[in-house]
Amino acid sequence: MFNRIGLITNSGVKAIQTTLAELIEYLNSRDRTIILDTCCADMLSEHNYDVFEARELGKHCDLVIAIGGDGTMLMASHMLCDFDVPLLGINLGHVGFLADIPADNIASNMDEILQGHYVEDVRFLLRGQAFRGDECIFEGYAFNDIIIQKWNIARLVELDTYINGAFVHTHRSDGIIVSSPTGSTAYALAAGGPIVHPSLDALLLVPICPHSLTNRPIVVGGNNCIEIVIGTREVDHAHLTLDGETKMELVSGDRVRIEKKNKNIRLMHPPNHDQFHILREKLHWSK
Repeated sequence: MFNRIGLITNSGVKAIQTTLAELIEYLNSRDRTIILDTCCADMLSEHNYDVFEARELGKHCDLVIAIGGDGTMLMASHMLCDFDVPLLGINLGHVGFLADIPADNIASNMDEILQGHYVEDVRFLLRGQAFRGDECIFEGYAFNDIIIQKWNIARLVELDTYINGAFVHTHRSDGIIVSSPTGSTAYALAAGGPIVHPSLDALLLVPICPHSLTNRPIVVGGNNCIEIVIGTREVDHAHLTLDGETKMELVSGDRVRIEKKNKNIRLMHPPNHDQFHILREKLHWSK
């Protein structure tokens, strides 16, 4: 079980270099085959491991370990989502909702996982498409959220929302977040959205600073198709963002269609994984 293990990161900071060296030493002591992405390989002065681009790593591994924080996990999920390879996170970030193995306790957690004692957590991604007229001008995927947001700080955007073709509302706001359950503890939470357990098959629609106090977040089934039409007349007034990365400018009449991607990500957790414990710890509940 888990004999070919890939290592992936997106930063060369010293803490990651140190953890990478410790993890390689540990995996060598357990006689595992180590495969590196190019970012990890660049941090090692000498090695004889196979190296692949991050997008190719999933073809060659039966487990991938991401070293960093939740941002690294987001990046890794994009790279691995088409390969059905489990993903494990070593946390060196600030929060750690996704990467939940502490860097100072790698050996004991990894021993459990390599022996087959772990919790597998299946999450879905979002597929976002932008249409201008009848032409699809953009397609991409997000693990947390897809956001339409204003760009000019002095003005609101006007958005028409549809679910499965049925009109929901027109609203003026700073934008709207369409989130997966995974993303419910990210920007959607800061915007006043609910926390949704990651096992639920659901989509969240969370307005950002709506001009109407009665415009509240909506939770719908995960198999729904959401379409948002840009009503703002000004050019370069709204941008499309996926997992925090701005992808394109939107103009009046553009349509953004959001639904589930047809493939999932398999997250691995230690056997004592408890989602509510993570919420208490990361959000400082009960303190």
